[in-house]
Amino acid sequence: MFSNDKNIETIGQLVEVVKHYIGLQNEYLRLDVIEKVVRLITALSIAAVTFLIVLIIFIYLSFAAAYALAPYVGTPVAFLIVAAFYILIFLLFLAFRKSWVEKPLVRFLASLLMEK
Repeated sequence: MFSNDKNIETIGQLVEVVKHYIGLQNEYLRLDVIEKVVRLITALSIAAVTFLIVLIIFIYLSFAAAYALAPYVGTPVAFLIVAAFYILIFLLFLAFRKSWVEKPLVRFLASLLMEK
């Protein structure tokens, strides 16, 4: 009963369909990983370019602020005031780095990698 030629042919077709399905799933997984890696690299590139532009803006604004304060307190003191401002920002950043950087970054990466 089980050794019927039609049953063997049907089982062979089923095996071929399962192999094809597994191959398609494998291809889908590879394409999904490639898409997520490309999206991650794109996001990192955009973040890097944005960071560099903002850094240049802050440098010019720092010099402008220092030279604007210079007539009132003197050039060296004006640069010290600007430096103290950046030290204050740095200390705030250290204090709140988990809520400002780590949590949003984890949420972004999780949403990127868990998205279907």
